[in-house]
Amino acid sequence: MTTALDLDLKKLQAQAFHRAEWAEAAVHRYHALLPKLKAEGVQQLKGLYDWMFVPYSLWPFNVQDAFEGCLTVLEKGKSLNSKQRLLIDMLPEPPDEKICAAVADHELHVQTGTYENLVNTQAKYSQNEIPVQTDPELRRQWARIKSEFDVKAFCDHKGLIRRTMNVERNLRTSFSVKMSSQKEVFQAAFDAFCLRWNLFGMQNDEPLLLKLSVNLTPYGTMIHIPAYWSFDPKRDIRWDEIANLHRVRVTGRQGSALAEGLAQQVKDAEKLRQLDKEALQLGLKGEQKHEFLCAGLGWDPRTSPKRISRLRAKFKNKRVAAKAK
Repeated sequence: MTTALDLDLKKLQAQAFHRAEWAEAAVHRYHALLPKLKAEGVQQLKGLYDWMFVPYSLWPFNVQDAFEGCLTVLEKGKSLNSKQRLLIDMLPEPPDEKICAAVADHELHVQTGTYENLVNTQAKYSQNEIPVQTDPELRRQWARIKSEFDVKAFCDHKGLIRRTMNVERNLRTSFSVKMSSQKEVFQAAFDAFCLRWNLFGMQNDEPLLLKLSVNLTPYGTMIHIPAYWSFDPKRDIRWDEIANLHRVRVTGRQGSALAEGLAQQVKDAEKLRQLDKEALQLGLKGEQKHEFLCAGLGWDPRTSPKRISRLRAKFKNKRVAAKAK
């Protein structure tokens, strides 16, 4: 018999970046804890647990770290404190299955460094990769770095050393270098080396040339064009594919006409609130109230009452930023 635990683990196995491998223990802990939790604890933890199955690229922070921290608290029979509850409450609802499926598929390409479904780059990349891989000066500089540092201490499990990653708008979380810190001096020297040779990093002593890449983030879609790249916007980018990937998270149409229409709706909604109050004070009902509202809004009295109801419902729980002038 397939259990809820089995289904959850199966969801993770379909994701990139070895999600099932590093999340399996936490998922087991959650299912073991569920029968012991009160309804309030289950509800608090569920929002965070649902985000465990959202593709990693869309996480605004390390969801698993937060989830495991909350699990530890609840396993001890304690309640989540106000700050922990706040963190969970601030998370929006997880993206729907359609979004998660599209992003999960994109992550499988990112994991292997293949962006050919979004860009046409192989010829230009190969042309620039060969000189980098065969340049004796690069090898001499790398050997010099290795003579000064134990580079294995900075490799991941795949033998990969990455340069410092870019962030949006080039706002860097850390830009200082403590010359007394071997780790920071190494990273600075390695970043300079990668800048000189247009590298993403080094893996097992082999240079990794930067690629033209497209990546989804929690907040948007980033296109990175390497500094060495002779960019041809018509040939290098599959704009339709990128647009489709980006639009999967976009709800509804947008544009100047729609923006103007929405602004008018906001004004009408504020006016309707006032008219509803006046109609109540005047004791108006039925057809008389409808005609009064239409007159106040400047609408034809033959307007369907449903249009007024839709306007009222759309902005029922939304504050109007500013009253119409």
